[in-house]
Formats: sequence, structure tokens, C-alpha cells
Amino acid sequence: MKNKLIGGSVVFISACSAVMIVLVIVLLLLEIFMGGKEKLTLDFLFSAPTEGMTAGGILPAIVGTALMVLMMSIAGVPVGTITAMYLSEYASQRSIFTRMIRFAVNTLAGVPAIVFGLFGLGFFVQFVGGGMDKVLGGTELHWGQPNLLWASLTMALLTLPVVIVSVEEALRSVPKDYREASLALGATKFQTIRKVVLPHASTGILTGTILAVGRGAGEVAPILFTGVAYFLPHLPHSLSDQFMQLGYHLYVMSTQSTDVEATKSIQYASAFVLLMLTFSLNLTAVVFRYNMRSNHG
Repeated sequence: MKNKLIGGSVVFISACSAVMIVLVIVLLLLEIFMGGKEKLTLDFLFSAPTEGMTAGGILPAIVGTALMVLMMSIAGVPVGTITAMYLSEYASQRSIFTRMIRFAVNTLAGVPAIVFGLFGLGFFVQFVGGGMDKVLGGTELHWGQPNLLWASLTMALLTLPVVIVSVEEALRSVPKDYREASLALGATKFQTIRKVVLPHASTGILTGTILAVGRGAGEVAPILFTGVAYFLPHLPHSLSDQFMQLGYHLYVMSTQSTDVEATKSIQYASAFVLLMLTFSLNLTAVVFRYNMRSNHG
């Protein structure tokens, strides 16, 4: 009787906690939507800003955010997946090299976001970009200045630990019997990983991608020095262009505006669009993951 009472109490507390989390999210979205609903029009979503962002729309910020997240995922997810595959399938867990890699991953996970921005400025912008300009012989800065490419690579470094940890857990969840059966049938180590392990861990890899998108879409500090701009009433035309980003736009509007009350509706509308954009990218990955899981099932 006592065990049943304890079990029922645990279930009740867990259910209440889950309901509270959902309720907080709903209230947050409702508050943001109600604050910016008067600005949420097609013109606001599909037009360029005017008058220093106090009029017009936020299309360049939406496109810039989406491009940065996509490029960040393209650059970071493969590297994180390969690293996790090495740690899970090839590396000796007792070797000093493996411990060094794990220490580096754990250290990266704890580094403040602003430090990644300073690193991106020093390494990507000044060292790599400046070196490219010297090699190409240009008289003006082209790659040696903040742009979309360097900002995306900086964000890829920021989200790399999230991808590595998620993918490694997914790889380790694949039963060992699958690997042994594949090797017993004559497959090589690489063939076993490519044909058996990775397909069964694909949902976990997509989970890592979802977490990386959620972490990177709203970060502002790393891109302050590496590519973002406040007012650019046009879309980026190349990887060497600066870009607008919803998180930075929201930050500037809320801290630098001379009349915060007048721009409050724009702030709420921008925040709602950022949440919906992140939700859409995550939903795409979730649907893709569900389809892959159904095919394997």
C-alpha cells in the first residue's frame, strides 16, 4: 500500500510538472503574440525595413537568420557526427587521446558564447579572411571582414558539443549484437558502421541537429563581431556579405531605441517570428526523423 502511494505521488508530481512546463510555453507564446499581433502582417514579413527599422518589415532579418542556421548545420553536424562516430566506434576509451578529445568537448560546452565571438573575430575574420585577401591580392577587404560565412562557422563551433554528445549517445544506443552479426557475416568495420549503425542511429543524429538549431537560432553574442548588422535593407548576395539576424535586431530594438514604448510592438512581433522560425526548422527535422523511424520500423 505504501509503495503504491509513493508511486502514485511520483506520477502526480511528474504530471503536474509536465503540465506546468506546457502551460508556461503556451502563456509565453500567447503573451508575445498578443503584444505584436498588430504588426504581424504580410507586409511586415515580406518587405525590407525603412526609417532605421521603425517602419517596413523584417524580411532581411528572417532570411539572414534562416541562412545562418542552415549553414551552421551544414558545417557543424557532419563534423560533430564524424567526431562522435570516432569516439564511439574506433577510439579506445582508455587512451589519453580519447580523454583529451572528451575534455575538449566538455570545455567547449562550458565556454561563454561571447568568447566564441571573439575567437571567430580573431581566427576566421582576421587570420583566415585576412590571409585570403592577401593571397588573392585585393586592395580592399573582402573576406577579412565580418560576413555570413564567418558568423555561420563560429555558430557551428558553438553548437558542436551539443551535436557530438547527442550523436554519440545515439550510436551507443544501437545494440552491440547488430555490430557483431554484421562482422560475423564478413562486413568490414566501416561497412558495419555505414550500413548498420548509422541507419539505426539516424534519428539520434537528427535530434542533435534539432538541438543545434534551437541553440544557434537565438544566439547573438557570437555573431556580434563576426557578421551581423543592424540595418541592411537588402538580402545578402554572397557569403562575404553581412546580414541581419532576428535575435540581434530584437536586442538592438529593446536596448538602443530612443522610444522603447513606440517600438514595443515591433519587438514582440520580431520575437514571435523568431520563435516560429525556430519552431519551423525544428518541426521539419522532427517530421523527417519520424519518417525515418517509421521506415526502419
